[in-house]
Amino acid sequence: ISEQTPPAELIPQYTTIEYQLQRPFAPPPVFLLCVDTSGKEKELQALKDSLIMALNLIPDNSRVGLITFGTTVQVHELASEAMPKSYVFRGSKEVTTQKVQDFLGLGPRGMRGANPDMVTRFLQPYSECEFALTSIIEALEHDPWPVKQEHRVLRCTGTALAVASGLLECSNANNPSRIMLFLGGPCTEGPGQVVSVEKEEPMRAHMDIDNETAKWHKKAMAHYAGVAASCVQNGHVIDVFACALDQCGVAEMKACVEKTGGVIVQTDTFTNVIFKESFKRVFARDENNELKMAFNAELEVITSREFKVAGAIGCCASLNKKSSSVAETEIGIGGTCAWKLCALTPNTSVSLMFEVTTQHTSPIPAGQLRYTQLHTHYIHASGQHRLRVTTLAQSWATTEGGGENKLGAQGWMEVGMSFDQEAAAALMARWAVHKAETEESFDILRWLDRKLIQLCQKFADFRKDDQNSFRLAPNFSIYPQFMFNLRRSQFLHVFGASPDETAFFRIYLLTETVTNNVLMIQPSLLAYSFNHPPGPVLLDVSSISPDRILLLDTYFNIVVFHGETVAEWRRQNYQDNPEYASFKQLLEAPQAEAKELMVERFPFPRFVDCNQHGSQARFLLSKVNPSSTHNQQGSFGGNGEIVQTDDVSFQTFMEYLQRLTVQS
Repeated sequence: ISEQTPPAELIPQYTTIEYQLQRPFAPPPVFLLCVDTSGKEKELQALKDSLIMALNLIPDNSRVGLITFGTTVQVHELASEAMPKSYVFRGSKEVTTQKVQDFLGLGPRGMRGANPDMVTRFLQPYSECEFALTSIIEALEHDPWPVKQEHRVLRCTGTALAVASGLLECSNANNPSRIMLFLGGPCTEGPGQVVSVEKEEPMRAHMDIDNETAKWHKKAMAHYAGVAASCVQNGHVIDVFACALDQCGVAEMKACVEKTGGVIVQTDTFTNVIFKESFKRVFARDENNELKMAFNAELEVITSREFKVAGAIGCCASLNKKSSSVAETEIGIGGTCAWKLCALTPNTSVSLMFEVTTQHTSPIPAGQLRYTQLHTHYIHASGQHRLRVTTLAQSWATTEGGGENKLGAQGWMEVGMSFDQEAAAALMARWAVHKAETEESFDILRWLDRKLIQLCQKFADFRKDDQNSFRLAPNFSIYPQFMFNLRRSQFLHVFGASPDETAFFRIYLLTETVTNNVLMIQPSLLAYSFNHPPGPVLLDVSSISPDRILLLDTYFNIVVFHGETVAEWRRQNYQDNPEYASFKQLLEAPQAEAKELMVERFPFPRFVDCNQHGSQARFLLSKVNPSSTHNQQGSFGGNGEIVQTDDVSFQTFMEYLQRLTVQS
């Protein structure tokens, strides 16, 4: 270290420094598999094949365990050489950590903490138990409990999760661990039950939850929230792979995934490529051949005295840590300056909300900077403890004279120039989704509208009562479009979606990067044709043309949409004729681009290949701006394609926004 070579902390460009702490390495991660055996034989066989495949992807020193459940919960011994042995818990009874420890014989009865020698019967390094575990999985059979024709199968998901959480709590507290739950249907027995065993009782819908007529909902939510709290306290992660045609109760289990930072994959069957590819990608490796996951992280925020942190919105849990950096106002998970993130991936993100707390009568001196420091302590996949510190120093906007903290024209201009419309859209979407847990959808839409009008009144250029004079600066110009699409999105409009689907979509909005959040809110649309090179087009019904192929990316779905003429040419197999090689290339280009988009996407997206006027064209028509509907012809002209909807178009939305912004 010298004046010419200062430490990295003193170099202004290095805002983030990561330290490798001199602590003992954490033990290798534990992967505890919780397998539902009450599904159909074909489903169970597909799941067994995927499990055996995935076991080859985990590091050899990782410890593994196996729990199966149906009518009962079975904890399998992996160290039993003579014959397979398992311990059975009754599925209809509440289970505590102490009961799990006592029943499995992990330590002295009634005393906290397990004997490490006893734990190895159930959790072993994969390299040592590969044969035993593979043999047990291959021998798994459908739950033998008889089921009446008019009944659903008995499935004790809540008890299985409680047993898994208890086993890890008494054997591997605060060390890297993941509970991987594979679910083939709803919980019908014991704590966490979400539906009656009688088939005549349907699964709850959004309306049932809103009207408080969902019989099992609140009790199940409370049970899974308790399991999640236990896992957060011990730094453990819960992943849910729900594969069934019916709902599986993911809405009730949402806290287990959201609070622990786990992954969730939802599809119709274990044979689906969405499940298979997504499950594989959980075990993706980096350039150093380490798993792309980190464990047991804590995020702490420190601010200078002029402003404080109001809360965080994301897949995290409060650590209830008080400091001078905590604001009185709470937004999201507030009242603390530190949060627990049991799992981290390269894409994990958390939204932090701040409040300026300096009084108007205490002016901030000109040129003074505000400081924010983020401390993220986590356990790397290698077991090493690391501390990542991000330090930001930013200037305050210029205030008016007169000894008050009021922004003048210059100050507001500085704020406007620093506006990031994509980040703002992601923040507002997360804030709206967080409010949607406790407020009516209609109230949230009105709130979003008010916030947008207030923003335009502050930063748009216009003359009072002159709608035609309304102008937005380039860094604000797309923001109203983001809000228009957010209002129409599946995150806030739950009509036509099950509670499980809504929970699934909202979890990924809360955890993914800004770029992916924006893609979820406003999908990208690319056009391929003979007349123009491939390129982006308006997310509008006018972009649909008979001689075009459109590629829609909504993050969860990737849709290749063939115009009417192109679809007819394809039906007549023109692409197989050497004379039409260019047509074959036109068909292949969007398919190749779609494959590129799916290479690293998590969860693996649904791929839809459809034609204009086909049934699956709905995947595209539900996302485009309805500038032409059955009620109103669009202003863009086009080929006559219309959307059957009563939703207003973006043009009508902007007219109302401009009118309300400029009015006196």
